[in-house]
Amino acid sequence: MVQECWHRRGQTLVSPQPAVSVLCKAMWLYLAALVGLCYLLRWYRERQVVSHLPDKFVFITGCDSGFGNLLARQLDMRGLRVLAACLTEKGAKELRAQTSDRLQTVTLDVTKTESITAAAQWVKERVGDRGLWGLVNNAGIAMPSAPNEWLTKQDFVDILNVNLLGMIEVTLSLLPLVRKARGRVVNVSSIMGRVTLFGGGYCISKYGTEAFSDSLRRELSYFGVKVAMIEPGFFKTTLITSEIFVENLKELWDRASSEVKQVYGEKFLASYMESIKLKEQKCSQDLSWVTNCMEHALTACHPRTRYSAGWDAKLLYLPMSYLPTFLMDAIVYWNSPRPAKAL
Repeated sequence: MVQECWHRRGQTLVSPQPAVSVLCKAMWLYLAALVGLCYLLRWYRERQVVSHLPDKFVFITGCDSGFGNLLARQLDMRGLRVLAACLTEKGAKELRAQTSDRLQTVTLDVTKTESITAAAQWVKERVGDRGLWGLVNNAGIAMPSAPNEWLTKQDFVDILNVNLLGMIEVTLSLLPLVRKARGRVVNVSSIMGRVTLFGGGYCISKYGTEAFSDSLRRELSYFGVKVAMIEPGFFKTTLITSEIFVENLKELWDRASSEVKQVYGEKFLASYMESIKLKEQKCSQDLSWVTNCMEHALTACHPRTRYSAGWDAKLLYLPMSYLPTFLMDAIVYWNSPRPAKAL
């Protein structure tokens, strides 16, 4: 039991409570000052930029459009020597028309070993003894995505071949060049690598990207190579739109078995498609949120291990990933349509 103590000073009784209150306020003030100092030091540390950027080569996959295309143009304006890999010659030609003569392009299909081997040799010929300062694994696809029971094994394979296995093979092919430069590997993951909101291979591939990046970061730290992950929230790109998602979903529904259609029902399909359209309306259109994170990971002396790009990633999905499973499930259930035969 806490007893209140009093002290006699002459004829006056004085309580120690005011002194305790002052001490508590002082402690909170010192704590706030310490936190502020830590953030100030972090801000100063992260503003330090590596030297001789115009001499450094950066290889980026998936530069036809979206994040890769913007990053290539952004780094080119910064003065770096950008080696941009595009899936199509049309995409490469359009990118060259928007950039300086420093930027060079190559066609690359990350699902084909021979294409990766040829691109790796092309990079080696250009970087020479300097090595490759930056490798940005950006190429990726998001479809087909749907309830798992609507999909086939090949649907999963199609996404994993691009988002995970292709990324791994590109990385392994270029690691000797990155090690030579003591450079950076930047892997584009997603907040869906922390929180699974829908079925299909996309979330699986991003969880795999997180695991591969973690192991790679620890292994390459012995050689002065840094590995960073970019975990964007939802962003609207020209390649992925609600119209494309809805059309893909209709195709998956049309080929589904009669049993699956009976279990889920037409109302579920309609609600699912409507949720996709609503999600697109909430997507950010400012892709620089993501490319700025990529640029920092490549140019800062002290890059972060993970970058959460977008307010939805920072304030919603990242906190959600730390919730207990039953709470996480409840949130997903609340925002998802119910199948026709749900119990």
